[in-house]
Amino acid sequence: MAELTHEDVRQILEIIDRMQDCEVRLEIGDLKLHVSPRAQAAAPVAVAPVPAALPQPSPKAAPAPQRPAPQAVPAGQVAVRAPTVGTFYRASSPGARPFVEVGDRVGPEDTVAVFEVMKLFSSLKAEVAGTVAAILVANETLVEADQPLILIAPAA
Repeated sequence: MAELTHEDVRQILEIIDRMQDCEVRLEIGDLKLHVSPRAQAAAPVAVAPVPAALPQPSPKAAPAPQRPAPQAVPAGQVAVRAPTVGTFYRASSPGARPFVEVGDRVGPEDTVAVFEVMKLFSSLKAEVAGTVAAILVANETLVEADQPLILIAPAA
C-alpha cells in the first residue's frame, strides 16, 4: 500500500475541517482518524501514531482556499460550480492549453475544467451550449464547495 504524504494528510484535514455536522472515520494503514460533529460536546479526536516515514512538509506553502466574494451570477448566465472543496485546474496537465478561454463556444458535454479532490480527478462539463463569458478562478486554486468557477452565456 502506498504511504500517505504530508500533502495527503493536509488535504484530508482541510476537507474534514470544512465539513459540518458529519462524523468521519478514516483508516489508512496505521493511520486511524475519528472526527465527531462539532455540534456535540467537545468529542475527543483519536489519532494513531503516524509512521515516521512520512515526508516532511515542502517549503512551498499550500494556497488557502480562494473564498468566493458574495457575488450573484449575472442574469442570463450559467455558472459552472465547484462540486465540493477541491482544486480547480484549467488544463489537463501543467503546460497544456486550457480547456476553454473567454469567448470560446461550448456544448453541454464539453469539458471546461478539471477538478481534483484527494488525488481523484473529475471533468467539469459546460452543461449548457453557449459562450464562455468569464473565468472567475485562477488555475490550480483551492476553492470552496458550490463556488462559481466559470460563467457561460447560453446560446439563444
